[in-house]
Amino acid sequence: MIQSISHEAVIAHYQANYRPEDLVITAAGGVDHEEFCALVQTCLEKAGWDFSQTAVPRPRRDGTPAAITPATGLTVLHRESEQAHVIIGFPSLHAMDERRYTLSVLNAILGGGMSSRLFQQIREERALAYAVYSFISSYSDAGYLGVYAGCAPAKVAEVMEVARQILSDIAEQGVTESELLRARGQIAGSSIMALEDPGARMSRLGRAELVAGEFLGSDEALRRIDAVSRDEIQALARALFAQDLTAVAVGPDLDEAILSPVVKGRVL
Repeated sequence: MIQSISHEAVIAHYQANYRPEDLVITAAGGVDHEEFCALVQTCLEKAGWDFSQTAVPRPRRDGTPAAITPATGLTVLHRESEQAHVIIGFPSLHAMDERRYTLSVLNAILGGGMSSRLFQQIREERALAYAVYSFISSYSDAGYLGVYAGCAPAKVAEVMEVARQILSDIAEQGVTESELLRARGQIAGSSIMALEDPGARMSRLGRAELVAGEFLGSDEALRRIDAVSRDEIQALARALFAQDLTAVAVGPDLDEAILSPVVKGRVL
């Protein structure tokens, strides 16, 4: 398939999709603005960009959530491997949702580190999986939250059941004050350490320009994290986990008849 793509097709795709009105360029480090802009223009001219015509930048998307009907239920893929891979997921928040800071704290408590509920209960207490964590991703009009575990094929059903119970407990009982404090500290530490990487700084600038149209400094971002309350976390958990589950299990010797009832329907 890839070998059938011609040089002309690549050029045509580039010219159709990489256009001045779509371009955002960011840089981080010891950069002189005027020299950098001149260098970018030189490179684009060499690439065949036409600077004789002006282009009005495209407007940002308005942040209206996309109308998505997610697939629900369980999908089992049989693969020969030493362990099985399990993902449970829900539709989540788009990038400009006011609850996005609450979502970050919820994710940290759920499965964002070694002190998280998923890690402690599934790996440390029950030894059901070597790798287990939760993850989030947010886009301009949609997002998702997921739980991943890598485990022995015979443990898949139990891992799913424990993960489902953890989700239910957070939604119904909320989180503790100590969990909230640890999550805030973890997010603050990882955020500050990420600033040591120029690539991360550059990506942060680009995302702010493309998605939000505003840049939040680290102090303001951490202030918003510190303002998240336990009640807000529980309310968001109840909203997210009241949706139908979507799950995928990949590995050898997986019995769909046994796994399907574990993830059928909703957590709440």
